[in-house]
Amino acid sequence: METKLLSECRVLVTPTSFGKDDPTLKSTLAKTVGKVIYNPLNRPLTSKELLPLVKDADGYIAGLDQIDSSVLEAADRLKVIARYGVGVDRVDMKAATKMGIVVTNTPGANSVAVAELTIALMLALGRQLCRADQATRSGEWPRYSGVGLRGKTVGLVGFGTIGREVASRLKGFGCRILVSDPCVTCEVGEGHGVQVVSLEDLLASSDFVSLHASLNPSTSGMVDHAFLQKMKHGAFVVNTARGELMDEEALRLALEKGHLRGAALDCFRKEPPGPDHPLLCLPQVILTPHTGSHTDEATNAMGWMSLKACLAVLSGDRPAYVANPEIYER
Repeated sequence: METKLLSECRVLVTPTSFGKDDPTLKSTLAKTVGKVIYNPLNRPLTSKELLPLVKDADGYIAGLDQIDSSVLEAADRLKVIARYGVGVDRVDMKAATKMGIVVTNTPGANSVAVAELTIALMLALGRQLCRADQATRSGEWPRYSGVGLRGKTVGLVGFGTIGREVASRLKGFGCRILVSDPCVTCEVGEGHGVQVVSLEDLLASSDFVSLHASLNPSTSGMVDHAFLQKMKHGAFVVNTARGELMDEEALRLALEKGHLRGAALDCFRKEPPGPDHPLLCLPQVILTPHTGSHTDEATNAMGWMSLKACLAVLSGDRPAYVANPEIYER
């Protein structure tokens, strides 16, 4: 598509934080393309909700929506899905590639933000900050026994960009850091000041286990009953990666039986979780609304990277980060 035709393009934008901290993102897009359609709901969209929105869209800056084959079939003009984030697990990649739709993402844009939240959740769990806050507000003055990070062993399951950012920050707390990642060698681990071990050894030794694995068929549901039972008694688990990694019922049982001391989840198998979700009732669980990437720095970076990628494809150019590069080899 020629650059001069950008003014005729329609672009769908669904991330609710797009342009929130930098209004020039929205104004730039509005001045460049013919029409912009924004998310009518304040949350990720289901495939059914997307169907009327993707029709006649040429470009799509996508949040954590369910982009399955039915959505792609309805989007008969779509040229690009520019993910506002790293994961593309909610996009039917095979269907997109078959239909000639370029899928892009924003690697590294939110790594620091997610890492910072991960550390914050570890501290909040160890010091029972949420329970202390609620008790103080209700007029109580409790003396909770806390768990510090200094001298503790932290296990990182997955050691990509976010895992490495977490490790670099944990060093300042004086933690021993273990890593389990089939793609990371001992030599690479040594270069980052961490020890690469088997998953079993990590679970048995770690006071805190933090999930940073990508979602794929081999990791979906990996944190099941067997995984949790291998964890050190009284340990904590933190998930700022993907909700689908976690068997939430198995986690509930491990917490209620006292095998685990606490958990912090920034993501769920179903988002948002229903009001009757059993984990909502457990005081030793901290829950946040998939907010890991929601800092001014991260949202601005994701916004500009996804915007540039979307416009690049609509202009006939190849963007910097393509999740289905085989589309250019056909």
